[in-house]
Amino acid sequence: MIRHAALALALFATPAAADMMSIESPYPVAETADRLEAAVEEAGATMFARVDHAEGASSVDMELEPATLLIFGNPALGTPAMQDDIRAGLVLPMRVLAHEWEGVTYLTYEDPEEMFDDFDIDDDSDYIAEMGAALEKLTGAAVAE
Repeated sequence: MIRHAALALALFATPAAADMMSIESPYPVAETADRLEAAVEEAGATMFARVDHAEGASSVDMELEPATLLIFGNPALGTPAMQDDIRAGLVLPMRVLAHEWEGVTYLTYEDPEEMFDDFDIDDDSDYIAEMGAALEKLTGAAVAE
């Protein structure tokens, strides 16, 4: 029970916009990203890409705090959203950013309830709740001690 309360507190006490969810990680960015990737694969979802933004900045002689974007999904969840509105493909598959903010590592993602607001998708669609639950479970597994 305490763990869930701490998770809820972490989700609201972090640097995130209103439609973003953030959870603090006790691990460095690279390890947090590795742990999230492992959780995604263990859950049977597909890891589509991993983008190291800091590495990209370095390639043009610029600096950036550690930041790795993981792009993954489950067609069983995403396809129904795209059947309802093909433009959902603009925000799918799911994206989670492992990043450092003021010396603290976070996982940040857009809340699925907000992510589809600009599309012809019913806010009460089952897959939206399922996506939210999946993101919470996967990010929770990634930051678990």
